[in-house]
Amino acid sequence: MEQNPRTPDEPRIVVGGALVRGGRVLAARRSAPAAVAGRWEFPGGKAEPGETEAQALERELLEELGVRARALRRLPGAWTVRPGLELRFWAAELLDGEPRMLQDHDELRWLGPSELEDVDWIEHDREVLPHVAALLTAAAGDAPGAGRVGRSARAHG
Repeated sequence: MEQNPRTPDEPRIVVGGALVRGGRVLAARRSAPAAVAGRWEFPGGKAEPGETEAQALERELLEELGVRARALRRLPGAWTVRPGLELRFWAAELLDGEPRMLQDHDELRWLGPSELEDVDWIEHDREVLPHVAALLTAAAGDAPGAGRVGRSARAHG
C-alpha cells in the first residue's frame, strides 16, 4: 500500500470505508455539518501525512465508531470533494467491537444489498454503491446484530 506523502499540487486524500459484516455494510447518518446532516455515508476521514490510505481508514473507524477494522482493498473510482480534496473508498472488515456513534453521526445501520437504496446517501457515496453491492453479494454468512443503532428508526430519502 502506498504512503500518503503529498506534493503541493496533489490532493489530500479522504477515505471512506465500506465496513462489511455478514453480507451487510455499515451506513452512518451525518449529524453535521448542516450541508450533509441527515444524509448517509460510509464512515471515514482524511489521511494524515505519512499514513497509507489503509492506515487512515483503520484509524478513522476507530475514532468515529470505536471499532478495530482492517482495510482490505480500494474500490474503483475517486471523487473530488472540493479542490484539493479527493475521496476514495475501501472495502474493510470488522475485527473487534460493535460500532457506536462517537463522532459526526446520529444513526448507524447495517444494510443488505436490497436495502442500499433505502437511505439518502451523500452523492459521492451513492456513486460507489454498485461496487458495494458487488461486495455484499460476494460476502457469505448472516449478519449478527444487523439492523439499526441510533436515535431514529426512520429512513431518510
